[in-house]
Amino acid sequence: MNRMSRLEATASRVGSPWWRGAAIYQVYPRSFRDSNGDGIGDLAGVTERLDYIASLGVDAIWLSPFFTSPMKDFGYDVADYCDVDPIFGTLADFDALVARAHALGLKVLIDQVYAHSSDQHAWFAESRQDRANPKADWYVWADAKPDGSPPSNWQSVFGGPAWTWDARRRQYYLHNFLSSQPQLNVHNIAVQDALLAVARFWLDRGVDGFRLDALNFAMHDPQLRDNPPAPDDGRPRTRPFDFQQRLYNQGHADIPGFLERIRELTDSYQAVFTMAEVGGTGALAQMQSYTHGEIRLNSAYGFDFLYAAALSPQLVAAALADWPDRQGTGWPSWAFENHDAPRALSRWSRPEDHEAFARMKAALFAALRGNIILYQGEELGLTQVDIPFEQLQDPEAIANWPLTLSRDGARTPMPWAAQDEHGGFSAARPWLPLGEDNLARAIDRQEADPGSLLRLTRDLIGLRRSSPALREGSFALVHADDAVLAFTREANGERMSCLFNLSAMSAPWPQAAARSGDEAVALNGASAGRLPPFAALILREEI
Repeated sequence: MNRMSRLEATASRVGSPWWRGAAIYQVYPRSFRDSNGDGIGDLAGVTERLDYIASLGVDAIWLSPFFTSPMKDFGYDVADYCDVDPIFGTLADFDALVARAHALGLKVLIDQVYAHSSDQHAWFAESRQDRANPKADWYVWADAKPDGSPPSNWQSVFGGPAWTWDARRRQYYLHNFLSSQPQLNVHNIAVQDALLAVARFWLDRGVDGFRLDALNFAMHDPQLRDNPPAPDDGRPRTRPFDFQQRLYNQGHADIPGFLERIRELTDSYQAVFTMAEVGGTGALAQMQSYTHGEIRLNSAYGFDFLYAAALSPQLVAAALADWPDRQGTGWPSWAFENHDAPRALSRWSRPEDHEAFARMKAALFAALRGNIILYQGEELGLTQVDIPFEQLQDPEAIANWPLTLSRDGARTPMPWAAQDEHGGFSAARPWLPLGEDNLARAIDRQEADPGSLLRLTRDLIGLRRSSPALREGSFALVHADDAVLAFTREANGERMSCLFNLSAMSAPWPQAAARSGDEAVALNGASAGRLPPFAALILREEI
């Protein structure tokens, strides 16, 4: 497949923002590489392996949280927004990471958690002292009902009421996740100012963009109205949270105004990328609102694939149709897996089909319109590791075991060396087991195999980088049935006809699909007019 240098690709896209159509690599620092032998990955370990990430041809890395934290939710409970937790290193380690990434041509994106903090944050310590201190309304506090019960019926994502009683103030405080993650009152302009100062702190250190975590939880209904019950849609309900329509504890209409303040700040730093994480029912409308026009965020992080039980042509077609190429509509970002969702191969294919399916899946991912976010180890074909209860670390999994699939199974350490006891991840026992199947897919083994998924992923990202059509071209659906997906991508006089057989059976060629053009990609025996099981074919033609 055609490869293009980073410099050549950039030159061919003058006038487009760097992030449009970008390939982004998500790094979960705790599981990427341990540099100091304590069994936990760290920032210095990431820096040591940035050459590997750059070799994939991606445009940017996204670092999951590394901030000071008690780690009750593994860094999404922030105790200091402007420092590095000692587990991960120091601010100097972060600065060294950014400098090295930039030297390699990689942008650096980081998480920002604006909906809640840790209960150990200094802001909350002050807020809970009494009802009259300067930060008294920096969090969401409310009186009990006359019978002493919580102010509303809202339920937390991790199970149980979203309210916890605090004896100091003789009030309840809101938490949409763990009780140790009190909800910030982002309606308060002083809180917004403080969060913008946090963003400015990291921008001044050279950060190139932000993923804004749980953004639709950033503001609540000040009237504290009860959520209505959700109709039974047949899906399993393992948490009280699943029994409600979350109308009032998330998705407030004032959130876009705060996002416009964020965009004003990031625009002043030029070329900074902002991406909203928005989950739950009604997410699409919120994502499109948060990215509408040129004064809000640049992109939204789609959940369409992350928890899907199967990858189907209809699923892909519907997801892409939700983000049409028209004025005012935002730009999507896609992920097939991440640190919260089970590994895609374990959800979407049988073990005996993993190799062929992974190759087809990688080609499909590279052909999507939008940004693509590759989760660490996805390029190796890592699968979900079954973590026994006694080794679980994830609080959500422990609380809801065994009725939830542990997030720990997708957070296992990267396997760098197949023959090393700890996979080359650490000199000590890792914080989670690697899993024997994943150890066999180690980087050193795949680097030595010209036919490996790792080598193929590099080629596919290189093709996407060099192709105007795949990088940021238009999308037109040609065909979608139970097995076959066909679409075209077009830009700058180039058309890519993309065909995928997502089934384990040979499939007929779609009548409307092109049969001519140069083969840019042909996987699993695919050729013009022929779609064996898990076939992937991309035909290029000049127009």
